[in-house]
Amino acid sequence: MALHTSPDAPLPVGGGSRLIGGWIDRLGAIWVEGQITQLSRRPGQGVVFMTLRDPSYDISVSVTCYRQVFDAVADIVAEGARVVVHAKPEWYAPRGQLSLRAVEIRPVGIGELLARLEQLKRSLGAEGLFAADRKKPLPFLPHRVGLVCGRASAAERDVLENARRRWPAVRFEVRNVAVQGVHAVSQVVQAVRELDELPEVDVIIVARGGGSVEDLLPFSDEQLVRAVAECRTPVISAIGHEPDSPLLDLVADVRASTPTDAAKKAVPDVGEELERVRLLRERSLRTVRALLDREERGLAHALGRPSMEHPHRMVDERAAETDALLARSRRVLGHLLDRADSELSHTRARVLSLSPAATLDRGYAVLQREDGAVVRSPDDVAAGDALRARVARGEFAVRVTDTD
Repeated sequence: MALHTSPDAPLPVGGGSRLIGGWIDRLGAIWVEGQITQLSRRPGQGVVFMTLRDPSYDISVSVTCYRQVFDAVADIVAEGARVVVHAKPEWYAPRGQLSLRAVEIRPVGIGELLARLEQLKRSLGAEGLFAADRKKPLPFLPHRVGLVCGRASAAERDVLENARRRWPAVRFEVRNVAVQGVHAVSQVVQAVRELDELPEVDVIIVARGGGSVEDLLPFSDEQLVRAVAECRTPVISAIGHEPDSPLLDLVADVRASTPTDAAKKAVPDVGEELERVRLLRERSLRTVRALLDREERGLAHALGRPSMEHPHRMVDERAAETDALLARSRRVLGHLLDRADSELSHTRARVLSLSPAATLDRGYAVLQREDGAVVRSPDDVAAGDALRARVARGEFAVRVTDTD
């Protein structure tokens, strides 16, 4: 039944606390998993106090148990161990504090942890967080390198010294965090997100030295994996040694086998780059010299041609050809004219020999009537007709006296 309260009828603190306790008492026993951060076994007391913390989130809860419950696992459970607790939630009304009364404690073994990690790996892989196509390339020369590592750790020293040895001008933005224990996940996630928000940071290195499977568990935490997957800045994972492979290695854009290897991947080696520049310069000079030598040989070959040694020779040859063609044209034209003149003369002679005038020159005459018709037969005229007689030197009038 819902409780009705109002400003005029408020619920006292004690009453509210008792109600909360009543609701919690109705809860049954539950199984919870966490990491022991504080453990108190005071001599002479029959109760053991501990704090159970969620390594992925900043949440913890107090746990109490009878000594005989804890003694069953005392040899294998200590601070920092992961355990599964079967407990009944309890509410301490005077302080308004929630705690758990444990009736059984089970340590989480390495095999179980590895099985859970393998299951988480498959789940995140199915989401595409480890896909190669989402990997971002590293910048050739970052303006600033973000570094997440333990304070005064060997990993920090290896990254800084090797990076500055390779490129003395490199600048770092360092975030010192806990790299193991219950606070590791939250601090590493916060540091990665802070560095990702800085526009001058071009690459982020998450580095830690070697350790046991339990020590490296924070770098396989789902919250950290998702935080790295959401980063816009390329991330280099440098956790442990070569055999170690936390889930952070799979989601990071580049995996480095060691922190020293991460420094080598983050910045180029100034000596190697200078040597590469020197080799490129030498190669460029050889290429340019070879090109110039080839062009010089080509120019010398071109200058050695007759047309270049005697540039007017071609003009003279063309002038001689033109003169020869002109003379030939004149000869051909003369021959054509002579032949045409000869043919014309022959044609004129034939025409003259066939013309009526030539016939008249031989003494013949042409008789025409007054209408100009030529008389070809005696029947064409009658006695008394006036005709015109045309001869070679002129014409005269005649009259017909007889047609017989």
